[in-house]
Amino acid sequence: MNVEELRLYCLAKPGVTESLPFGEDTLVFKVGGKIFALTGLDANPPSINLKCNPERAVELREQFEAVRPGYHMNKTHWNTVIVDGSIRQADLREWIDHSYELVRQSLPKSVRVTLENE
Repeated sequence: MNVEELRLYCLAKPGVTESLPFGEDTLVFKVGGKIFALTGLDANPPSINLKCNPERAVELREQFEAVRPGYHMNKTHWNTVIVDGSIRQADLREWIDHSYELVRQSLPKSVRVTLENE
């Protein structure tokens, strides 16, 4: 999965916006104004930071060499996934979905209802 495929997958989710608030080389994806994924545009291989519940974050780091504590993020709640081909695309999509859902569930009910109608 390359950066453009990651981008398209994230943008296909209801209510997702993209921006470059940290500079031209870091693409940020938000739902309801809150970040759920970040990816570097110049990294080779690509990587993506994803929110994760703390127990699962540790399990994934232990299971996959390409999953590391979140770079420049709260390492309890964020993982950095190196997209080097060692992670199945289905797993990567599942982790993106998990990140999106964690953030979506933290939004006020009125915002969640709006997202459900998109």
